[in-house]
Amino acid sequence: MRWVLPDYIQDALPSDAHQLEALRRRLLDAFRVRGYQLVMPPLLEYLDSLTTGAGRDLELRTFKLVDQLSGRTMGVRADMTPQVTRIDAHLLNRRGVSRLCYCGSVLHTLPSTLTATREPLQLGAELYGHAGIEADVEILHLLAEVLRLAEVPASRIDIGHVGLFHALAARAGLVPGREEELFDLLQAKDVPALHDALAGVAEPVRGALLALPELYGGPEVLEVAAARLPQDAEITALLDELRQLAAALADLPISFDLADLRGYHYHSGVVFAAYGADSPAALALGGRYDRVGEAFGRARPATGFSLDLRELAWHLPSLPAGAGAVLAPLAEDPELTDEVAALRACGETVVIALPGHEGTWNEAGCDRQLVKRDGHWTLVSLQGE
Repeated sequence: MRWVLPDYIQDALPSDAHQLEALRRRLLDAFRVRGYQLVMPPLLEYLDSLTTGAGRDLELRTFKLVDQLSGRTMGVRADMTPQVTRIDAHLLNRRGVSRLCYCGSVLHTLPSTLTATREPLQLGAELYGHAGIEADVEILHLLAEVLRLAEVPASRIDIGHVGLFHALAARAGLVPGREEELFDLLQAKDVPALHDALAGVAEPVRGALLALPELYGGPEVLEVAAARLPQDAEITALLDELRQLAAALADLPISFDLADLRGYHYHSGVVFAAYGADSPAALALGGRYDRVGEAFGRARPATGFSLDLRELAWHLPSLPAGAGAVLAPLAEDPELTDEVAALRACGETVVIALPGHEGTWNEAGCDRQLVKRDGHWTLVSLQGE
């Protein structure tokens, strides 16, 4: 059946496409007025550019093909953030802060959940060049505002810090392969497997790593963490960073989850996930990724977030029907041409009637028509079409 699409791939029909486009414009305008400049990376790149360095987390999610011109392996982007990082590091080459945003399709080899699409419409914002906590605060406030504008406000924003894990793993003396395995177990909160994986690790590091899945809740959990984790300068500084975030984000529904980890090869600091009231899966993900630019010859402090516009739109009520289109006859009449132009200038949709299709114009959304009465073109209800 030639009309059947691959699994987890779907069309956007007119009403859905209209909703997606209206949402896209609204959110990109919100980025623009805050100084975030739009970039449009290519759909395809050489694979090593898409997955080099921290981008290796994306390798299994990336469709691969051979470039017929160069013979090199190319990839269809699975995430636009590494591309935007390349643009900041290698093309813009700014000394100061860069605020960039983007929106475009990405393609995944497998869906991220049972109900997800393999072709998300990824929208995001990235802030480069500032290592201080002010950048993280700005990005988290921007994320909350984007969800509010999309009419899917965040019911909670979970915040973690991959630096805490890396600090503890370094004290455990784990080889990189074991460290990544432990990272995955913590991310899955697989406590029995964690006990087995940490069997050979000495205290107090073992107890601290086992405590991470229990350290979640409001800002008060940071004081519990301070009591249960080793009290050395690095861990104290990381917890202080989270305390500063808690104070700066008191107006947002934030919580902390110190085992909420992702992007082993990617993230370098604060990570976060935003959830809606009726959404068990995260609506948006983000965090700090200061090392990604190294792959493109220029490491820059970086923080940002992204979301799937399709997923976000699924949580919205259907748009109200509103006014339909106007049907205009096909006629060489200067007054009719002027009237059609005036209606379109006011935002009305005007459809020109092609011959031989009487009785079908309601399918095109027409609910009114232009007719000439007493020498003037007048809008009347479309009947019997």
